[in-house]
Amino acid sequence: MPVYTVHAPTPGGADLRATDKFVFVRDGFHFWAMVFGPLWLLWNRLWLALIGWIVFLAAFDAGLSSLGVGRRSIVLANIIVALLMGFEASTLRRWTLSRGKWRQLDIVVADDHDTAERRFFERWSEKQRGIVNDQWAVDRGGPPPTRGVPGQPFSSPPPIPAGGIIGLFPEPGGSR
Repeated sequence: MPVYTVHAPTPGGADLRATDKFVFVRDGFHFWAMVFGPLWLLWNRLWLALIGWIVFLAAFDAGLSSLGVGRRSIVLANIIVALLMGFEASTLRRWTLSRGKWRQLDIVVADDHDTAERRFFERWSEKQRGIVNDQWAVDRGGPPPTRGVPGQPFSSPPPIPAGGIIGLFPEPGGSR
């Protein structure tokens, strides 16, 4: 199943008025980024990545040509670089968002983009009911720990110190 990261514009903008600006970035291989690298970067408005891609590819091809590498080898090397672009396209998108002062709110596992949005907003809206704008704690989808589960270190109360109880009452159940 694909994994999506959810990004919000700014810490102050992560409220109900900014939900239409949230960005879901799918992690994994992007075929169109491999086939049409510069056009994919333009489409997703990754300007610095596009400039870096053009400079790197020009320097890479010029370096291989100056070393006397054959035409077929240069084409093969460019195919490998395009394959790398397909694998790292989502990383470039997340990097660009983090440079623009966006922050990652959550990670969602879903079959497609619509399911990822639905799962994220179900969890996020539940958190918004109790605590307004507290998005610093990211819920990873697991239930909170409980005390009644055997085998967990916090299932039983901590041991009493060797010198007795520390606090206002010197012994358990003693008079006040």
